[in-house]
Amino acid sequence: MSEHKTLNELQREVDQYIGQFKEGYFSPMELMARMTEELGELSREVMHEYGPKKKKASEEDGTIANEMGDILFVLICMANSMNIDLEQAHDRVMQKFNTRDKDRWTRKDETE
Repeated sequence: MSEHKTLNELQREVDQYIGQFKEGYFSPMELMARMTEELGELSREVMHEYGPKKKKASEEDGTIANEMGDILFVLICMANSMNIDLEQAHDRVMQKFNTRDKDRWTRKDETE
C-alpha cells in the first residue's frame, strides 16, 4: 500500500470494485446523502480530536483518516457515476486558485 496512485487509478479501482455488483452505483441523490452522512462522521471525529466534546468510553474508536477515506470513496463513486474525471476537475480548480485567487493570501516568501 505504499505505492502512490493517481486520481484516475483510484477511479478505476473503485469502478472495478463497484462493477462486480449488479446494483452498480447508487443514484447521485443517494450518493449525496451518503456523502453528507460521511461528512457528519468526519465532523464528529474532528470534534472529538480537536474540539471540546470528547468521546464517551462506550463509543468505538474511529479516526479522522478513516472518515476521510470514506468520503473519498463516496466522492469517487459519485464522480464515476456522473462520468467526471477527478484529475481534470482538480486541474481546473487549481487553475482557478492560481489565477483568480493568486493574490488572495500572503505568501510565505513575501516580505512585509
